Amino acid sequence: MLNIDLINTYYGQIHALKDLSLHIEKEEIVALIGSNGAGKSTLLNTISGITPPRTGSIRFNGVEISRISPEKIVSQRIVQVPEGRQLFSPLTVLENLELGAFLRFSGESRKNIEKDLHYVMELFPILKERREQKAGTLSGGEQQMLSIGRGIMGRPMLMLLDEPSLGLAPLIVTEIFNVIRKLQEDKTTILLVEQNAKAALRIADRAYVIETGRITLKGEAKVLMENEEVKKAYLGKDYREKRRQI
Repeated sequence: MLNIDLINTYYGQIHALKDLSLHIEKEEIVALIGSNGAGKSTLLNTISGITPPRTGSIRFNGVEISRISPEKIVSQRIVQVPEGRQLFSPLTVLENLELGAFLRFSGESRKNIEKDLHYVMELFPILKERREQKAGTLSGGEQQMLSIGRGIMGRPMLMLLDEPSLGLAPLIVTEIFNVIRKLQEDKTTILLVEQNAKAALRIADRAYVIETGRITLKGEAKVLMENEEVKKAYLGKDYREKRRQI
């Protein structure tokens, strides 16, 4: 579905992504893990056309998208759910969700959009209760649900999720990851950027590790979960404490 071949992305003179290649097959969850500043969000912004690559190729369903605008990329049904939620705080939950379907209003019936609104409310019942509430007054977890819901309203074939668990309580994280699994079951392909490597690897089919703009490891998620380098660098204090006890 998505094929990225030897892309190089820059911020001015800063070389952020370096000969980076990866691929995502239809209906996979692919995790991208790495430390802060490794290039995870940059990769999502490059795919989305926000920070286009200087060289290299990005093909989606066989079509080159590396030189087209973000709006046209969204119209190809690639939707990014950004880090930090970036909601329209003064607008209601319902208005934020409807804006997620903005590009669909001119070409689709209202009935189809209402159907997807119903789907989002089933995934996140709290949003149905809060539908007339301003987005800026929601809790952090509710805002993350709304951000994902707004992305779903674009009816994506490929959803780019940037740190969906960031700053959330464990119970909310579990709920968010259950929804990610449900989206996959409903035939949405997902590229999941996460610092919570353990949670990401548990639900992913495959994964890539990125360090300083380069892919350094790749493979099946369950295999990378047992990789000593990954455990040491990304699986947290539980692993380190366990090693100290041996």
